[in-house]
Amino acid sequence: MDPYVIQMHGHGNLPSVLDVHVNTAGRIPVPGKMKGRKARWSVRPSDMSNKTCNPIRAIVDSMKVKPNPNKTTISLSIGDPTVFGNLPTDQEVTQAMKDALDSGKYNGYAPSIGYLSSREEVASYYHCPEAPLEAKDVILTSGCSQAIELCLAVLANPGQNILVPRPGFPLYRTLAESMGIEVKLYNLLPEKSWEIDLKHLESLIDEKTACLVVNNPSNPCGSVFSRNHLQKILAVATRQCVPILADEIYGDMVFSDSKFEPLATLSSNVPILSCGGLAKRWLVPGWRLGWILIHDRRDIFGNEIRDGLVKLSQRILGPCTLVQGALKSILRRTPQEFYHNTLSFLKVGIEMEQFPEFENDVEFTERLVAEQSVHCLPGMCFEYRNFFRVVITVPKVMMLEACSRIQEFCEQHYQCAEGTQEECDK
Repeated sequence: MDPYVIQMHGHGNLPSVLDVHVNTAGRIPVPGKMKGRKARWSVRPSDMSNKTCNPIRAIVDSMKVKPNPNKTTISLSIGDPTVFGNLPTDQEVTQAMKDALDSGKYNGYAPSIGYLSSREEVASYYHCPEAPLEAKDVILTSGCSQAIELCLAVLANPGQNILVPRPGFPLYRTLAESMGIEVKLYNLLPEKSWEIDLKHLESLIDEKTACLVVNNPSNPCGSVFSRNHLQKILAVATRQCVPILADEIYGDMVFSDSKFEPLATLSSNVPILSCGGLAKRWLVPGWRLGWILIHDRRDIFGNEIRDGLVKLSQRILGPCTLVQGALKSILRRTPQEFYHNTLSFLKVGIEMEQFPEFENDVEFTERLVAEQSVHCLPGMCFEYRNFFRVVITVPKVMMLEACSRIQEFCEQHYQCAEGTQEECDK
């Protein structure tokens, strides 16, 4: 091995980095061929990139249909409450961001898991006697999507599997499969307000199951699980010793006839990583601030999972510091009246047997665009056929017009099943 001598030429006790020289006392490597390698360009995408696929993009991008030029396009497919400008965030939220920017205190790096003061605010906001939280139980992330990614990465290895709802948020599959994690789909039951088919769920669990993903309130179904059903889910997790990733980004965004109950408040036995963020309730998805709440009262996760989350968070050095600086005011000063502008999803079913000219829900939604210029997402995007998803955050006038066009479309294409004409005529 050749010895190396490093000479530094500086001034006094302050050597200049620019005056550092490296001298080799032996042979100087000569550029040329390396043993066993033929020099040639061969740049390929990584396995991770090849395994990454967003089902919504894959399906929607393949739909080559053009809208009806005689009708203004109405999009009921975009799950972004800011698109039409009719659902702005509260002025207190906006002012909090302005104050954080003007203070000049939040322009540098923060700890990768977030400022201690910001994590204390989140812990205080969600703390309750049934599920106590401290700052050490909070990891701040770049949106709820990164929170989900970190949870999957810390709980599962390549070759293991996770249990995911069907229909469900397609990002679970996108993230898991890119990491070499198998996705097993458990059914939700439309006839039971989209509750989990618990027998089917439990039948999927094996020795390679790393975690159970529970999305409540549900995207895309809009359903909210009852306390009784949540307790049954926890009973399965307890019997099988499977930790839970609780995607609760739509928590507290339910209509008055329903009640959202955080999963962690109902069990002290099952370790739970709960994911949330500012995007939905505060109507600022572009601000990219989410969090993981670690509920582990029996110390099943222990230090290893906590340390693992910290290490994983260091890959991108945490979320936006300006939003962290505004977080205290956002959580404390947003008025209750603002929360009444609830964001929710409406799920619409298609009785495909009454529309025989369409092969599936994708073709149904394509024709809806072509004839009525109304964009909806086919249920296939959420691994559930013969449904389409409608978002109801569009302005009222547009929503009424869209419903009128959908009704016209259905009346034009609906065909009564054989022997039921009399019922149809009613």
